Amino acid sequence: MIDLRLLRDDPELVRASQRARGEDPALVDALLTADSARRSAIATADKLRAEHKAMGKQVGKASKEERPALLEQAQQMSAEVKKAETAQHTAEAELQEAHRAISNIVQDGAPAGGEDDFVLLETVGDVPEFDFTPRDHLDLGEALGVLDMERGAKVSGSRFYFLTGYGALLQLGLLQLAAQRAVANGFTMMIPPVLVRPEIMAGTGFLGQHSAEVYHLEEDDLYLVGTSEVPLAGYHSGEILDLGAGPKRYAGWSSCFRREAGSYGKDTRGIIRVHQFDKVEMFVYCRPEDADAEHQRLLAWERDMLAALDVPYRIIDVAAGDLGSSAARKFDCEAWVPSQGTYRELTSTSNCTTFQARRLSVRYRDENGKPQIAATLNGTLATTRWLVALLENHQQADGSVRVPAALVPFVGTDVLTPVG
Repeated sequence: MIDLRLLRDDPELVRASQRARGEDPALVDALLTADSARRSAIATADKLRAEHKAMGKQVGKASKEERPALLEQAQQMSAEVKKAETAQHTAEAELQEAHRAISNIVQDGAPAGGEDDFVLLETVGDVPEFDFTPRDHLDLGEALGVLDMERGAKVSGSRFYFLTGYGALLQLGLLQLAAQRAVANGFTMMIPPVLVRPEIMAGTGFLGQHSAEVYHLEEDDLYLVGTSEVPLAGYHSGEILDLGAGPKRYAGWSSCFRREAGSYGKDTRGIIRVHQFDKVEMFVYCRPEDADAEHQRLLAWERDMLAALDVPYRIIDVAAGDLGSSAARKFDCEAWVPSQGTYRELTSTSNCTTFQARRLSVRYRDENGKPQIAATLNGTLATTRWLVALLENHQQADGSVRVPAALVPFVGTDVLTPVG
């Protein structure tokens, strides 16, 4: 949630952020109204409670003759207090609903517009030139015996798959490499739960505009996570952190689940857009004033991983209308996919400022010992989709695929060759 003090001091800033995202600026006025109504309801209830308390003291001091009338007044005032408290609870609930409807404030400098309005920051590496027609990752994967979509669909339905043989080893190697690098860079490695309570899923912002993407187990009222960002954000919910020694950095290795609602007909071939995948996700808690620098560090660690895979990629500054509701700024690294002749997202890193931590009540103590809302950030360090870029960019004319040197120790070979 956004800071209500910021809303009161500069509502136009919040309206401008809403417009940049392509969202309704009228929601800002609704929140201002709800905030004013709540403060008014609290004041009324507090005043009546104070008067009721004073009346109680009068009853205690009253004479026998005065007491019946005072008791009757006290009972009437007690009913007014209960009515005011009910109005206060209603106003608080309405404020909560209006507050959660507002996305995070877009950071100054982020481009306005939608999905196609990103700003290109840098292109890294040379696009490969083949003297043969490059095959896509599905054709390569099936020929190499590393990917089986047909049996995945047979067992679980469309957009499920088996990684087989060297395919499984490639993914495990990729994730293990990410884990090793995360630990070397000061992250605490975590294997979190992949089922979370509603308040944790809502706290990270995934039950708003992204709710259709999430798998919900109704009988248990638990949600399958689409990223380990969710349980890692909930890890310190309701706590006051010690950030005196710097940011707290975690790296979560988990399976992730997404319904991919509304994406029918898009990327249905292969493993670019699937319902289940594995990922190592970086997650950071820090002081708000340190968040921008930490965002750049996350991007640098993503770049190091992409360099280890030796794939060409570009970095984009994602436009406001393509940000998730929790993100104030996001940078994506998109790898070249030869079969499509374009770049596709492999990593993203988001600065969520205090938006998630305010929802989840994650705080730290400032230099005066006063609790303050922390900032949170996240970034992908490796995921199943990386196999697409790996297979396609390292393919050779005979259908074999070179294994990047950094993954050879995990895979056990430097070349994957067609089977059969």
